[in-house]
Amino acid sequence: MNRDQIEISVIVPMFNEAANLPGNIERMKAALKMTEVSFEIIPVDDGSSDETFGKLRAMAGEDDTIRPVGYPDNSGRGRALRVGIKSARGKYIMTTDADLSYDETYLPAMYELLSSPQSPDMVVGSPYMEGGRTRNVPANRLFISRLGNLVLSRIMPGGIKTVTGILRGYRADAIRSLDLESSGKEIHLEILSKGIAAGFRVIEFPAVLTGRKKGKSKFRFRATAFSHILFSFFEKPSILFGVVGSFLILSGLGIGAYLIHLWQQAALNPNRPLMTLMVIVLLAGMQVLLFGFIGSLLVILRREIFRVQRRQGEMMQRLEQIDSTSRFSVEKTTEEREKSNVAV
Repeated sequence: MNRDQIEISVIVPMFNEAANLPGNIERMKAALKMTEVSFEIIPVDDGSSDETFGKLRAMAGEDDTIRPVGYPDNSGRGRALRVGIKSARGKYIMTTDADLSYDETYLPAMYELLSSPQSPDMVVGSPYMEGGRTRNVPANRLFISRLGNLVLSRIMPGGIKTVTGILRGYRADAIRSLDLESSGKEIHLEILSKGIAAGFRVIEFPAVLTGRKKGKSKFRFRATAFSHILFSFFEKPSILFGVVGSFLILSGLGIGAYLIHLWQQAALNPNRPLMTLMVIVLLAGMQVLLFGFIGSLLVILRREIFRVQRRQGEMMQRLEQIDSTSRFSVEKTTEEREKSNVAV
């Protein structure tokens, strides 16, 4: 089937999701049929050790709208999404969980948003914005998720309230223009960061996040928290360097104040290395703050590079369209001449 004939591609990362098959795929199909456009569902098997891939292949043998892909080793959601995006043939690409923690009815809703006159490049489902909510999500996981999104949304430009969720839709040419590298769940942060930096228009809509009913949760707090902290420092290096630099400068000033106190009390011992320590701490603090300033400039430069890459990609697409149109015109003219010669 030609890529141009597919309107919607839905990518579903899967790891040991046999318990949710085939029921959830059938629910997705039923929801997508409501759009009355062509679609495909691309389950991506992330190295499952259960019967997930076998069930997917059996389903694909009976239904050509299901196109499973996968690989043998468990690498993480990021790799699964990247593989799915590469395999997708649709004009619009959507992502959702295999356990349907976000209801399948959000799929046609995202298509309506993406194909609307507003023409967003990305749409993001959010349980944490006004109108969104959560239901039956374990308290510890919900607390961690809310806190993480609160911190990350303050760091990332754009005012998006939920930056780590999988319920999203993209224009295919927009998401493919981003050079994605993440293999874990931080890919959601990477997509938003690079997309906003490139100037893509992002719309957030309220959604309901529901706790998993079948199967085992894949959430791993330590790995997720560590990757998100690293991303925060990468997105805003001034946070890390600013805190450390300010602490060092305040420490140096505190040592200086203590030295002045000793001097006023005539108790200052010139043999103590406090003066040298104060100078070293103050200089170190200023250097760390300078590193933060340089890091912030690099972030600005990175965003400008993404904008240039986007404009370059759009120009290449226009040139391809012009070239395709020109070749079609030449072929048509040649065909008409040949018909005329035959008629003569």
